[in-house]
Amino acid sequence: MKPELGVCYYPEHWPEEVWAEDARRMKDTGLSWVRIGEFAWSRLEAREGVFTWEWLDQAVEVLSASGLKIVMGTPSATPPKWVVEKYPGMLAVDREGRPRKFGSRRHYCFSHLGYRREAARMAASMTKRYGRDPRVQAWQIDNEYGCHDTTISYSDAACAGFREWLAQKYQTVDALNHAWGNVFWSMEYAGFDEIDLPNLTVTEANPAHWLDFRRFTSDQVVAFNRAQIDAMRPHTDCPLIHNYMGRVTDFDHFKVGGDLEIASWDSYPTGFLERNLHEDDEEWRARFACQGDPDFQAFHHDLYRAVGKGRWWVMEQQPGPVNWAPYNPIPLDGMVKLWTMEAVAHGVEVVSYFRWRQVPFAQEQMHSGLLRSDRANAQAQIEVAALAEEIAELGEIQHSDAEVALVFDYESQWAWEIQPQGKDFDYFRLVFEQYRALRKLGLNVDILPKTCRDFGNYKLVLIPGLMTWNDELKSAVEAFDGIVLAGPRTGLKTIDMQIPSSLGSDFVDATVSRVGTIRSNMSIPIADGGEIIRYYEELEARNVIEHTRDGTAVMVREGGRVYLGAWIDQAGYLRVFNTFCKETGIKTLVLEEGVRRRTIEGKVLIVNYNDREVTVEGTVIPAAGYSWQ
Repeated sequence: MKPELGVCYYPEHWPEEVWAEDARRMKDTGLSWVRIGEFAWSRLEAREGVFTWEWLDQAVEVLSASGLKIVMGTPSATPPKWVVEKYPGMLAVDREGRPRKFGSRRHYCFSHLGYRREAARMAASMTKRYGRDPRVQAWQIDNEYGCHDTTISYSDAACAGFREWLAQKYQTVDALNHAWGNVFWSMEYAGFDEIDLPNLTVTEANPAHWLDFRRFTSDQVVAFNRAQIDAMRPHTDCPLIHNYMGRVTDFDHFKVGGDLEIASWDSYPTGFLERNLHEDDEEWRARFACQGDPDFQAFHHDLYRAVGKGRWWVMEQQPGPVNWAPYNPIPLDGMVKLWTMEAVAHGVEVVSYFRWRQVPFAQEQMHSGLLRSDRANAQAQIEVAALAEEIAELGEIQHSDAEVALVFDYESQWAWEIQPQGKDFDYFRLVFEQYRALRKLGLNVDILPKTCRDFGNYKLVLIPGLMTWNDELKSAVEAFDGIVLAGPRTGLKTIDMQIPSSLGSDFVDATVSRVGTIRSNMSIPIADGGEIIRYYEELEARNVIEHTRDGTAVMVREGGRVYLGAWIDQAGYLRVFNTFCKETGIKTLVLEEGVRRRTIEGKVLIVNYNDREVTVEGTVIPAAGYSWQ
């Protein structure tokens, strides 16, 4: 595979007389793809049924004449005002019961069937016109599902849809009352029409009620996406794509991805560092403020490769300072190249930069582009042009199978959000910290869904925080001859969000008698090194292989099955994971902070997120730079 570069472009923002020059400069920069159309509904259909295609026809002509391949976006993330006037109930409603008004974007509720039909109609109209046009070679559906906390809605449409979803699932209200345990606090219902959404209760709502609502909400995203797919498929054979976000876990990306050919995501390393990571570690944020977290991008590359069943893009790559984070520093020179090359080493097909030119108006005017607003080349354009030549010299990139895998499950995120037991217990962070430790050991990591039935040629598989065991994973574990390390908090609930009769018996002969959480300024030392942080379980077991200094069990092992009953720090993870890697024949290389390694067929990429040069096995890696070996 030869990776390609692209850019996001908005011809409707610029005079038509500059389009040809923009297209020529894109091609001269080394770009092959251009994404257009995903926010242009009001310019395409200013009034219902009255279409203005001519400007978009011309844009397609001008861009393709310069040799650019086009990704066309459906504009359902930005329905124009007339659509809202037609369907006033389509607006999403926040947890406090307030409608989220027109005047920005993503102002719709996934559950509103009228808007769902409208979005599908618009998608069909676009693909009828461009679906067989050879110049349009891929389609993006909508834009960034879940961005701006827009997955979960408490609208009347959501309430009606939820009641129908529950009726389909449980068939009888007695079955629902039993599954939810509604005898508690006299919460029993006499009919499905009595059930409300779980917000605005006096204190916490029933966790089973919440979990089913989160499942329903995720299913609405899947259904909304599928409605556009069903409308588009008769008119195009091009791959269909969605651009997911970083650390958005409100819906099951694997289920959405099951209907698409390619997964993509929008990579904003410095913005995500400021908004999504290390809220309790300002020193860490300051250290990597101009580079981004050394593992966040890689985690999502691996996640979306799994969601895309092996095919994935970066649809939006940060080119400079953004406008939406609490702080928006200028990335170090070289970081745009580093971020891109790291994606290349993870097997990306296309990296597309957001955006071509900085726009001088509206909400994103402070967001940088490859060009400045005065059309001069920005630093990112200089780096991308140089990078295009480097990528061409690399030739074919062959993915190298990992020896380690990590199971990630969206439903477990919802479960532990609903009932965290401790203020700072976060499923994503638990999984991410285990992933980080594996990366610090210089390892490639594959991410697997919980529906994985076979662990194949992996030697070590980690399953942290899985809410409940399912039949697929049980079968994979039973057939696997490597090491499976599960926990903490794996298998500690039933599918109905209740405590199972025997905790842990499906995996190892151990019982979790109690669980506890730890304040952020406290920890429990482990005898052989490392510390327990945030969360721990009291284990009743015989085959204990790790314990605290006072003799409390931490880890239990039976053959190739290992259960870890605590959230441990990086020092503990590095020691434990390195031990199992040695046992299974996995070669590791402990890397200093900010330095990471990615192996592909015949090559190794070393990246340096630090603002100083480092030396790795005799090779000097420049600050904010990389080296192929």
